[in-house]
This record gives sequence, structure tokens and C-alpha cells, in this order.
Amino acid sequence: MAEDREDTAGLLRGLAVLAGPLPEFDPGAAPEEPTALFTAWLAHAVAAGVVEPHAMTLSTVTPEGRPEARVLILKSVDAAGWRFAASTASGKGRDLAHSPHVALTFHWRELGRQVRVSGRAAAEDPARSAADFRARSASARELALLGRQSQVLADPADIDRELGPVRERLAADPGLVPTEWTSYLVAADAVEFWQGAADRRHTRLRYTREPGAGTWRRDCLWP
Repeated sequence: MAEDREDTAGLLRGLAVLAGPLPEFDPGAAPEEPTALFTAWLAHAVAAGVVEPHAMTLSTVTPEGRPEARVLILKSVDAAGWRFAASTASGKGRDLAHSPHVALTFHWRELGRQVRVSGRAAAEDPARSAADFRARSASARELALLGRQSQVLADPADIDRELGPVRERLAADPGLVPTEWTSYLVAADAVEFWQGAADRRHTRLRYTREPGAGTWRRDCLWP
């Protein structure tokens, strides 16, 4: 076992990190609020060919106080905040019902960039939630209507057997939306933009919302 650990450590040490070329980032030219900078970085990631740049890690807190994290897709972002969607009956939905405090982490490896968002998630109105659900692919809607996410699966064949009645329901009512499906808006308290550098002199800019003022404080951080 000790040799295995040493071999793994050697393997990891030998992997390249932040090999570049990496883009420049001037915090002094950053906009006054974080969603404008996030949108610019996201557009850069798309143009640079980053794979699934809208994928993010959503971290929540369970009722037992344990952190949970999973990767899902960002649905939109504007001055109000970042949006994603989930079933209130899912693990993340239950976590959010217990505590609205969340963190979102974006990692655009090809650019050596990370964005870390922390704040509170709130359910949006049913009309937005329904529109999000209807925009999903047919297979995604079918599985969501099945309502079995994260439950124990005894036999993979059970999926096809149970999806049959769901497909019939959708065929009869294409606009069907489960009441549990919810669009969430994350209003950020803090957002950090991290630009990596090969010499480890990373550039970090943190936005912190000023309490009660509706404005943002900007601070550069040590690498």
C-alpha cells in the first residue's frame, strides 16, 4: 500500500499544471459589479473552445451540516444573479429547503481560470420554472417526471419499464410540468475571479457586496 501511495504521488507530481498560454487579467480594468465580468469571462471561454463552459459545481449544506457538491448546468446570469434548476424532491432540493446558502464554482481549465460564487439560492416564480422545464430535452423531462433521482436502482431495466407510463403522460400532455421542478436564483454575497499563472503569481479579484448599500467592494488578494 505504501508503494502504491508513493506511485500515485509521483504520478500526480509529474502532471503539468497551468502550462498555458494563459490570458492576461487586469483587475484595475474590471467592472464595478461581478456579473458583467463573469459574462465577459464566459464569452471568452466559449470563444476559446472550453468544453462545457456553463458547467458548474453546486455546493450545498445537508440538514446534518455536511457539505455536498455536484456538477450541473448554469441556465442564465444577469445583474440579479446566477440561475440553475432542480427538483425540490432531489437531494439538492432538500438541502436548499434546509439552508439557502450555496457556492458555485466554475473551472475553465484551458484558460487557467476559476470563478467562485457564494450566496443564497431562492426559488423563482412557477412561470419561470415551467419555462425552464419545457425547454429541457425529452429524455431529461421524462426522467424528471419519473421522480426517482438518487433512489436505489435494483435493476437498470427498471428505468425503461417505469418510463413507459411517463412517456404516455407526456404524449397526452406535452406541456406537463412537475410541481417539484424549480428554477433557483443565486444572489451572490461574494464572487472571486481567479486567473492562474505558471509562476504561481495568480491574479485574484474578490467582489464583496456592501451590506445594505447594493454596491460592491473590490479587493485584490494575495496568490
